[in-house]
Amino acid sequence: MTTSTDHAADRPITLSAPSGIDRSAHHRLDEAWLAAAWSHPTTRVFVVSGGQALVDDTPDGRTELVMTPSFEAPPTETHRYFLGTDQEGVRYFALQKDSLPGRMDQSARPAGLREAGVLLSERDAGLLVHAVALENWQRLHRFCSRCGQRTVIAAAGHIRRCPACGAEHYPRTDPAVIMLVKDEQDRALLGRQVHWPEGRFSTLAGFVEPGESIEQAVVREVAEEAGVTVGEVDYVASQPWPFPSSLMLGFMARATSSRIQVDGEEIHEARWFSREDLRAAIESGEVLPPSGISIAARLIELWYGGPLPRG
Repeated sequence: MTTSTDHAADRPITLSAPSGIDRSAHHRLDEAWLAAAWSHPTTRVFVVSGGQALVDDTPDGRTELVMTPSFEAPPTETHRYFLGTDQEGVRYFALQKDSLPGRMDQSARPAGLREAGVLLSERDAGLLVHAVALENWQRLHRFCSRCGQRTVIAAAGHIRRCPACGAEHYPRTDPAVIMLVKDEQDRALLGRQVHWPEGRFSTLAGFVEPGESIEQAVVREVAEEAGVTVGEVDYVASQPWPFPSSLMLGFMARATSSRIQVDGEEIHEARWFSREDLRAAIESGEVLPPSGISIAARLIELWYGGPLPRG
C-alpha cells in the first residue's frame, strides 16, 4: 500500500482538520485539576444530547457552538466530559443531558454534525465530534461486558469502570474503509445503497472484519458489493465518523476487472463513470453526489480533479 499526498483537491476533510485543541489526556485522572478547570472563569461549556448541540448564526455569517461559562451551565456531576484546552488556555467541557436547554433569545437552534459539521469552525467541529462520540459510547455501554453490572464514569468521561469486577472499558472506534475504485480507463465506480433515494451515488464502503487488514477489507468489500476485483490500494486520509462510533479510512483503489455484479443486499446499483459522464449526470439531476461532510465527496473530487459541479 502507498500513501497519497494530494489530499482531495487541497481542501481539508470535514471533521478531520486540526482543531487547535490539546486534548490534555494527562489531566483526565486528576480530579483536583479538573475541579479547578471547571471553576475557572474562562472555561467554556456546551450541552450535547442525542448527537446534537445548540448552534447560533452570527451577524457576519458564521455558525458557532453555543457555549457558556461553567457557572451558567446546567447542573450535572456525572456526565461531564473534559474535551481539552486551546492555545489561550481556555478549557472546554461537554455536558450530556437528556435534552438541550432552551435559549431565552430564541436565536439558537439544535443541530447535529451532519448539518453543522460543514458550517462550524475547525475548533467547534472538533469539539462537537469529540463530544458526540463520547455521548454515543456512554449511552450504549452503561453495563459491564464482563459481569453485567452497571459501570461508573471515570477519567472525565473517557473510561467506564465496573465497581463489581474492576474491569475498565474504553470508548470503541470501529474502523471502516471507504474507497474510490478506478478502472484501466480511469473511470470511477460509484454505487447506490438499497435504502438511498433514486439517483444517490457514492463510493463503496464497509467495516473492517476481525483479523483483517485494511487493505484486505478494501479488496473484500469491493468484491462483495460490486463483484469487481481490486489490485493496488492507496491510502488517502481518514475521518472520524461518530454515527455512532466509526473511523472512516479513505482509499483510492485500482480495479483489475470491470464487470459489475452487485450483491443486491447492500448495493442496489453500481456504475462506472467517466468525468464527463459524472459531470453531465450531476448537472442534469440524474445523479445526486454525496454530501460535503463525507470523506466520500473528497475522494470523488480527488479523482475528478476539483469540486464537483452543482446539480
